[in-house]
Amino acid sequence: MSFGQGGPSWGPGGTQTPDWAALADESVARSRRKRWLLIGGGVLATAAIGAIVATAVISTNKNNGSNSGKNANELPAPSDLPNDTAEPEPSFSSVAPPPPPDPKDYISDAKKDRAPITVDAFFPGKKLTMGDRVYVKGATQQTKNCAATTKGALGSILVNNGCDQVVRATYSKDGVAVTVGLAVFRTEAQAKKAARQASGSIATLSGNGVPAFCTPGSVCRRTANSYGRYAYFAISGFTNGKSVTTAHKNVYATGDDLTNFTFRQIHHRGELQASAAATAQTG
Repeated sequence: MSFGQGGPSWGPGGTQTPDWAALADESVARSRRKRWLLIGGGVLATAAIGAIVATAVISTNKNNGSNSGKNANELPAPSDLPNDTAEPEPSFSSVAPPPPPDPKDYISDAKKDRAPITVDAFFPGKKLTMGDRVYVKGATQQTKNCAATTKGALGSILVNNGCDQVVRATYSKDGVAVTVGLAVFRTEAQAKKAARQASGSIATLSGNGVPAFCTPGSVCRRTANSYGRYAYFAISGFTNGKSVTTAHKNVYATGDDLTNFTFRQIHHRGELQASAAATAQTG
């Protein structure tokens, strides 16, 4: 007798003894089915993993394909770099710029001092203001006859040292007048020597509202200086003919103002030419 589908089979004669051979066959069959199920599941899992990998590969190939003409070993384009990439530091030349020209170089030698020499170049305008003091400009003169602008031994001193020309200008204030004579030489050495040897004086220049001053018999203050290729001489005194003493501070102040102004004008002449030379170099 048998138990129905899936149940144990009993042997012949209904002895209730199990048919061990049949049971063994069924056990073998079940084991075989289970093994095939496991194998089939593994195959499916492997296939699924392969599909995922293939998808990733395809996706990667698509991304690489968007960079047409590039291979995997090429560096990324600048747009692909991180945003925090450090900016390149500026580079500086190791060559030091040339030093600016010295203004004194341009008023120490006639080869460099090429600006025009005129009365207005050194004594411009009609008035001169120094602090709270205002001086009115009187007569002016420019001549190549250096000796004719002097009194005493100064004429021969200028000529012997190679004087090219003399520019004179007179200023006055409150009864005091001063004449400045600017003697021009070829070199600084000549101008220095003329100022050092100075004897006599520059001649006063009257006119244009200034009467004759420092006439024979009166005592006046005289000075001599040089800067670059220029020697400058001043004579200052009272327009009423009175002699000057060390107590007359106003006469000394007038003479000092005019000689300081003359020095500044010579230096400014050098500055203008040095600036023009520097601009030409950088241009």
